[in-house]
Amino acid sequence: MSEELEYTPTAEEVQAHYDAAMDSVNLINGARPEDISDAEWSETLDSNVRHLEIMVGKDFWNGQSMSPLRDAITAGKSAISDL
Repeated sequence: MSEELEYTPTAEEVQAHYDAAMDSVNLINGARPEDISDAEWSETLDSNVRHLEIMVGKDFWNGQSMSPLRDAITAGKSAISDL
């Protein structure tokens, strides 16, 4: 039988995860680059939405607000459907 190892990130690692999630938030909420096709932009948005969905599901947060992440997930899905 294999045992699942439990991972508890340090406070610094938690902050790094949040910072990376906020990079995805900023990308989704930012302006679309002019030189990117609809397909490329859709793929970029989808990748960042999936990243945020994974991050929102983590249980190691120490009071960081998930509101910007959830809002960006909604905005990203809407932008994808509008393409």
